[in-house]
Amino acid sequence: MNFFRGVISGQAAGPQPSGAETIQKLCDRVASSTLLEDRRDAVRALKSLSKKYRMEVGTQAMDHLINILQTDRSDSEILGYALDTLYNVICNDEEEEQDESEDENAQKQADDLGLQFTDTFVQDPEHVTLLLTLLEEFDFHVRWPGVKLLTALLKNQGPQIQGIILVSPMGVSRLMDLLADSREVIRNDGLLLLQQLTKGNAAIQKIVAFENAFERLLDIITEEGSSDGGIVVEDCLLLLLNLLKNNSSNQNFFKEGSYIQRMKPWFEVGDDNSGWSAQKVTNLHLMLQLVRVMVSPVNSPGATASCQKSMFQCGLLQQLCTILMATGVPADILTETINTVSEVIRGSQVNQDYFASVNAPSNPPRPAIVVLLMSMVNERQPFVLRCAVLYCFQCFLYKNQKGQGEIVATLLPSTIDANSISAGQLLCGGLFSADSLSNWCAAVALAHALQDNLTQKEQLLRVQLATSLGKPPVSLLQQCTNILSQTKAEKGSKVQTRVGLLMLLCTWISNCPIAVTHFLHNQENVPFLTAQISENLGEDERLVQGLCALLLGICIYYNDNSLENYTKEKLKQLIEKRIGKENFVEKLCFITKHELYSRAAQKPQPVFPSPEQMLFDHEFTKLVKELEGVITKAVHKSSEEEKKEEEVKKTLEQHDNIVTQYKELIREQDAQLQELKEQVACMTSQNEQLQATITQQQSQIQQHKDQYNILKLKLAKENQGQSNSQGDGSQVNGLQTEELTQLREEVEELRKQHSLLQTQLGDKDALISSLKSGAAQTAEGPAGGSDNTELLQELEALRSQVQSQSTEIGQLKMERQDLLRRAEVGCSDTLPSSDSSLDAAKMAELESRLGAQTSEMERLKAEVKNLSESRAELEKRLDSTTSTVAILQTEKEKLQTDVQESKKEQDDLLMLLADQDQKITNLKKRLKELGETVEDEDDLDTRDQTDDDDEEDEDED
Repeated sequence: MNFFRGVISGQAAGPQPSGAETIQKLCDRVASSTLLEDRRDAVRALKSLSKKYRMEVGTQAMDHLINILQTDRSDSEILGYALDTLYNVICNDEEEEQDESEDENAQKQADDLGLQFTDTFVQDPEHVTLLLTLLEEFDFHVRWPGVKLLTALLKNQGPQIQGIILVSPMGVSRLMDLLADSREVIRNDGLLLLQQLTKGNAAIQKIVAFENAFERLLDIITEEGSSDGGIVVEDCLLLLLNLLKNNSSNQNFFKEGSYIQRMKPWFEVGDDNSGWSAQKVTNLHLMLQLVRVMVSPVNSPGATASCQKSMFQCGLLQQLCTILMATGVPADILTETINTVSEVIRGSQVNQDYFASVNAPSNPPRPAIVVLLMSMVNERQPFVLRCAVLYCFQCFLYKNQKGQGEIVATLLPSTIDANSISAGQLLCGGLFSADSLSNWCAAVALAHALQDNLTQKEQLLRVQLATSLGKPPVSLLQQCTNILSQTKAEKGSKVQTRVGLLMLLCTWISNCPIAVTHFLHNQENVPFLTAQISENLGEDERLVQGLCALLLGICIYYNDNSLENYTKEKLKQLIEKRIGKENFVEKLCFITKHELYSRAAQKPQPVFPSPEQMLFDHEFTKLVKELEGVITKAVHKSSEEEKKEEEVKKTLEQHDNIVTQYKELIREQDAQLQELKEQVACMTSQNEQLQATITQQQSQIQQHKDQYNILKLKLAKENQGQSNSQGDGSQVNGLQTEELTQLREEVEELRKQHSLLQTQLGDKDALISSLKSGAAQTAEGPAGGSDNTELLQELEALRSQVQSQSTEIGQLKMERQDLLRRAEVGCSDTLPSSDSSLDAAKMAELESRLGAQTSEMERLKAEVKNLSESRAELEKRLDSTTSTVAILQTEKEKLQTDVQESKKEQDDLLMLLADQDQKITNLKKRLKELGETVEDEDDLDTRDQTDDDDEEDEDED
């Protein structure tokens, strides 16, 4: 223990041992000590020596330190010392390196040392897994050095560590938990760890994204103050860029999760833009880059269009335009904002229309496009800003024919406003200014206004320019060629200006024969181009020669031969005589071999390290790639080959005409067949409707029949009842005389019972009254108590009996009244006053109803018969139509087969005639060789004609 304290405190007792010896003793103590306190002190001493003796500690103590991590998991303090020691050995501390070594070799040696120890540590993947397990410890002294150590390992051996973490169970999830740590130091270092973990590994990026990383990072950015936040916001933005850049899956997840809407508050910059800290500039720059990642031109078109739509709908584009037009914004933020707006509107018609409507806050208000173009053609503006404005203008016109028309319209004479500055005026001013960069930018911008738009190419031919007083105006096309020849005549000619003008001319006249005719109409243009191409000039001029060759090749390829002096054939002859075909093709191919051409072809944004290297435009490289091969073929083709091609084209056109005729015939037949099918379908539907009508009417007839049968049965019953009453007189209204006498007997019997009950009731009442008087007398005597109770009980019984008999009497009375009513009704029916009048009226009514039903039934039968006949007629018509369709179909097939057979027979006859002609010619040749006189067909025709004349003369004689 005294030894350790001496090492740590720096006190020396006797001669001091060397660093390597001290480290060796400490390592032995770590390996051999049984007490945890001794091992802890030894590891603490190794930690204090690990920076000064990095090589020795890493070489001798690494295995012991890893063993400590495996065995002493219960003591957080010794784990923290071991992790700190490993971090000091593996990490390349930049400050330490600058203090110890000033030259590059020493720094490289230190870096190699860190890589060497990292390789030693990750030789066993279980060491990395062990480190991931230790990160689950909540103790600050274990988790924080563990995070730093894993970050250092990822910096030194990123792909290898990423692979181990990827296959480790819940490896990425453990690291994502660091973002939820309440201790800001661990959370912030966890951000740095995730930055290193997600570099260049799409699989880990997807896992981190689906572990809810976007939600957590955006929450942290909001908590830290968004763009006004500190370094933590920057780290979050860098991690977001790692997750989204070149990862379409994460980009789609970010968009679908509605996280684009949460980016809008980042760009809400206040009116007071005077104080912009360096950290705020960095944060806002990264935020703009994050927006650009979502709408980058390298993404799939569908994903880009979807993100552009979301940014417009949530107001993000409007917020960016506000920053664009604000004052006091730093130059680099303004430049990046212009680039961001460019890619948000690129190819999106809605966003482009909105951008065209944005006005700058000036007096009077000017369109944002005009303000930006003023910066582009101003040579005092920064080069990077001018490139950004050019990119914005190109994106505004990309696949935007409406915008192209608006820009070209500002150059036409009928729309020029002398009181305001337009985009066309600024482009013309930049095109003809003394600044070569302005010439190039204006030429490229104007070329984008004509890109893939034949209408605007023709409209731009109308533009006339006033060069000087007293001289007639010249066209814009002619003025461009004049400037091209003037810059060539000047000493130290501006290559950049000439390249820009040549790119504009090539874009203008390509795929536009009218523009080619206008260009060739000037007698000086073709000699100038041939002279440029045929000269032997320096390296800088070879690019101009290649572009001149491209322009001349376009004049050949898109020539409609409307000018006699400059037809395709004459221009090719001119190239062959003045330049040479091989030399022409060599100069043309030099364009694609240029280094700056390859750089410009990579991406649409014009990014150049210096203004001198700004020569090629991205869209122009596509045009060169498209035209180089076809121009080379057009130059090498001879007139005979062109004639053959024309003949082949004519033959193909004839063949196409024949095919078209057959197609039209087939279409007509199909139309007829379709019409017949429609007629059949119509008749089928009519038939179905008639069938339904017939079924409905049959059901109605059946209902009427049923009603008729019911009425008939009722009438029969009534007739039978009347006949019975008239025959024997024993029944009146269904009530027979026997039943009536029986009822009368029952009534008499009931009357007797009633009188009997009345008498019994009187007797009972008398008995009750006598009992009451007897009870009153006995109640007065002293010995009448028991007899009294018996009498009372008997009295109650009698009362109940009387009540039951009273109810029975009431029921009998009701029955008696009912019987009397029935007897009265029967008697009234038997009276002679209603004998035959009611029956006659009833019979007359029934007979009239029966006659009406019979006539209705006859009418329905006739209607059913008519419907059946019409149905049979419709079925006949349907059968005849079906047979007609079948006959037409068979005739069509027969005609088609006849056409095919006739064509085949014609071909066979033509073949036979050709063979016969060949045989006849061969026989004539053989006869001539044998010395026989053979008459030709012309001689035979003349002889036949003379013979016919002779015969006519003889007939007249």
